[in-house]
Amino acid sequence: MGLVFADVEIVNAGDVVMHQRLQIGEEDIRQLTVNAMVDSGAIMLSFNDAVRQALGLDIIDVRPSQLADGSWIALPVAGPVIVRFAGRFCTTNALILPDDSETLLGAIPMEEMDLWIHPARGVLAPVHPEGPLMSLR
Repeated sequence: MGLVFADVEIVNAGDVVMHQRLQIGEEDIRQLTVNAMVDSGAIMLSFNDAVRQALGLDIIDVRPSQLADGSWIALPVAGPVIVRFAGRFCTTNALILPDDSETLLGAIPMEEMDLWIHPARGVLAPVHPEGPLMSLR
């Protein structure tokens, strides 16, 4: 199995709340569709600062983070965002990666949306096609 990519929609969750409160129009909700590398070894959703700026997200924290090469770096955290894929969604924060790093869809949003990497087909797919199921045990 090679690398797996999926088109996911990322939405500024604050804009959605403002729209629900009739403070902005639906057309003012900032959102992007990005081709994310699906990475079950990554914990969080991660994208670069250009994506953060396009979505109008504030930095809310900084977290020590280990990169793929084993080195450690302090990365900003932005959010909240809504992630949508295959009729499913989750609300999460995102690590902001340096430079022009590609978007990574990590384990937390995959788990919340009840998604897995289908090894034979090399695609991101729903675990339960009838809808996400959440384990509370």
